[in-house]
Amino acid sequence: MLIALLTDFGYKDGFVGTVKGVIKSINPSVDIIDISHEISSFNIIEGALILKASFKYFPPGTIFTVVVDPGVGTDRKTIIAKTKNYFFVAPDNGILSPILEEEKPEKIILIQNNKFTLKADNNTFHGRDIFAPVSAYLSKGIDINEFGNELDNYTKLEFPKPRKHQNKIEGQILFFDKFGNGITNIKNIKGFKKGYVRNIPIKKLINAFLEGEKESLNLIKGSFEFYEIIVPLGNAKEKFNLKEGDRVVIYEA
Repeated sequence: MLIALLTDFGYKDGFVGTVKGVIKSINPSVDIIDISHEISSFNIIEGALILKASFKYFPPGTIFTVVVDPGVGTDRKTIIAKTKNYFFVAPDNGILSPILEEEKPEKIILIQNNKFTLKADNNTFHGRDIFAPVSAYLSKGIDINEFGNELDNYTKLEFPKPRKHQNKIEGQILFFDKFGNGITNIKNIKGFKKGYVRNIPIKKLINAFLEGEKESLNLIKGSFEFYEIIVPLGNAKEKFNLKEGDRVVIYEA
């Protein structure tokens, strides 16, 4: 059995190690893989898209423990979602919605049974106290119905969608990867004529990073399944002072 972790914890404060310690204390034989712990703090959209781009490459039966949780300690729900091939343990804040729209859930369970969580005198670390132990018990074969009652819905992420009018597509930058590439919300383009980020021209639509014009913005279809704003062997975010939410306009040929 395999547990895959995705969080915004970083590595400075020991949170990731603590989560793994809880999992291994309950099920010493389970394997753990880190997808990422460098999701931008509180960025649910970034976490959702990275999870969506990653999950299908894991073996059937994988349990995804997903903790990007700015609402920790509030009345937001904690859930387990079971699909045909996977389990997802996460806050019900929309982070699972892109996946559950693609891979329809067979069952969504509200985590209620305190038998499978840790007791704590605070309400700030549900990654340790709820998501880690629940994932570990799932990996030991505990039936999903033991954790709580079934839900008939889940929170949908308010995902900004591009607008299209004739040959003009208006989108935006959603987040930046480690290389400073700006991942947009634009998925499909029928021929590239010209484009802009704010008023900065996009020089070329390319198929490989080194095909682009150096020192300039270029456009490429990336592994997140969206078009990305890039500078070959450079950092588009830093070089052009780009920001999340920047307007991207593409004119189709």
